[in-house]
Amino acid sequence: MKQLRTGILCGVLLALCLLTGCTQQPEPAPENPVVVGFSQLGSESAWRIANTQSMEAAAQKFGYGLMMDNANQKQEKQIAAIRSFIAYRVDVIIFSPIVETGWTHVLREAKNAGIPVILTDRMIESGDEDLYTSYVGADFIQEGRKAGEYLVRKADALGRTTVNVVEISGTIDSTPMRERHQGFMDVIRKDPRFHVVDSISGDFLRSKGKECMAELLRRHGAEGIDVVYSHNDAMTLGALDVLDAQGIRPGQDMVIISVDGEKAAVDALRQGRINCIVQCTPDLGEATMSLVQDLVAGRQVPKVAHPEESMFTDFDDLTSPQVEGF
Repeated sequence: MKQLRTGILCGVLLALCLLTGCTQQPEPAPENPVVVGFSQLGSESAWRIANTQSMEAAAQKFGYGLMMDNANQKQEKQIAAIRSFIAYRVDVIIFSPIVETGWTHVLREAKNAGIPVILTDRMIESGDEDLYTSYVGADFIQEGRKAGEYLVRKADALGRTTVNVVEISGTIDSTPMRERHQGFMDVIRKDPRFHVVDSISGDFLRSKGKECMAELLRRHGAEGIDVVYSHNDAMTLGALDVLDAQGIRPGQDMVIISVDGEKAAVDALRQGRINCIVQCTPDLGEATMSLVQDLVAGRQVPKVAHPEESMFTDFDDLTSPQVEGF
């Protein structure tokens, strides 16, 4: 059976490469290879691309066969990919869920097939934690709290008594969207100086970040916005494009708070056009494939694994080599 599956797998890997546009897959070990199915939610940002590269590099390092599918922001495509992984009897399924709900049926199918599931970057809401084995990714609530704590410090430094905040959030019903908002509000709602006057979803896309910023300016005017809190760098960079075009100085006329840490955003921080970046590392591959190794060996794995993450702000020494983007 293992030889039969290996033969089937070779054909499947070739077909998936042709269908999804993947350019290189690591060669599985010739004898009893570990095969991992990975459903990535898309390639909407530099963060997501770097995350995919991290997974591919780690799978190759561990010598695992990798069946990868890009869902292009479509939940139904992720569900179909997971079902294909089940059909080909992969050893472990990894996926980054687009939204939190709607996974119960397909994950129950994986469980019934005896295939463990690792969530990466985003969580699900199912009511049954046994449907997945482990989660590897950021503590999004803590990221939101860091953003809020920076804003309190910045308002103190500027001597502000009233601060109007607009929020450009990520994909509705996604874990980072909900929890980055929750953590931020946990901090600033305690302080009567802060008023979130609007919140609008930019779906983690640069193009939509531009649209959101233009709409927020239309609704409130530049004079009605003191702070822009954006849930990722792609949307932030889109917002900067709009502010620049309208003669508004980001980082000076408005405080700009972002999340991720991609190189273009870190460069903007050094230029004084962004005030704070809460780091969210895309390098989850090594930690995820280590869990695969443990699962295949029959060892217990943690239910949640968070990477260590930092924060870069205009209060820091931005010439430090530790301040770098991906």
